[in-house]
Amino acid sequence: MLIRINLVAVFVLVMCSQLNAQQAGKTLRVLMIGNSFSQNASRYLPQMAEEAHIHLVLGRAEMGGCSLKRHWDSVLVNNLDTNRGKAYKGKSLRQLLSSQKWDIVTMQQYSLLSGDEASYQPFAKNIYDLVKSYQPDARIYVHQTWAYRADAVNWGMIDGEKRAKDNKEMWQKSRAAYHHLAKDLGNLPVIPSGDAFFQVATDGKWGFKKDTSFNYANPVYPALPSQKNSINVGYRWEKDKKLQFDPNHANEAGCYLAGLVWYNHLFERNPTQLKFKPDAVSDEFAGFLKEVAFKN
Repeated sequence: MLIRINLVAVFVLVMCSQLNAQQAGKTLRVLMIGNSFSQNASRYLPQMAEEAHIHLVLGRAEMGGCSLKRHWDSVLVNNLDTNRGKAYKGKSLRQLLSSQKWDIVTMQQYSLLSGDEASYQPFAKNIYDLVKSYQPDARIYVHQTWAYRADAVNWGMIDGEKRAKDNKEMWQKSRAAYHHLAKDLGNLPVIPSGDAFFQVATDGKWGFKKDTSFNYANPVYPALPSQKNSINVGYRWEKDKKLQFDPNHANEAGCYLAGLVWYNHLFERNPTQLKFKPDAVSDEFAGFLKEVAFKN
């Protein structure tokens, strides 16, 4: 029996090695229809791809704060006048879709609207159909974006003008909306960045905890509150010595986490085996983030 188990283990290792060898040196072309959150998620993908010996080509149909409706509106404008609707550094979505063969196309909602399911359609279906008309063989992924940091002041919309009451409700509502969208569009795969972020944010050991000793009402430059283990930008001083607060976007650790999740799902490689990490992320925290990405 022991010999048989050992033979099975050897067979699995050989198959994994062959798969990795097949993937090594391959080219993967990914077009992101997104916004700043897809920029965050892809920040470290090139370094990860390089380590995996994958030639990564990233296409960006991105605008800051861009909703699915706004993406589709740019298509409609371009339909009426081909000199307009070029929202992506002088390119239209049609131009980007037809510029080359894309292996993967990702799409996502604006984080502020991600928990409001009514905001997704019909725009997502229209974009999906457009993508398929130009790239019938491309795999389309729904990118599940993340909820804001626990100390945020304003949360995402969940029903018209109604906002979520905290990061848990924003995560729950946005998760449900993204998965419903994926199902409606033909059981598309979901990149669960939002699940990974929430798992890290609520972890007993690694989750961010607000610094209650900091004087937020009267901050004194250049002091900052402790933001240990934050995966969001949080507080920072601008050049004019004004304290700014961004609980929404990912910082280096958050970009790394989202990249690891994408690496897991798009590259189909084990993120716990990656050696690359940003200098700003400690070895211990990076190890935890890898494990979270692998399990999501």
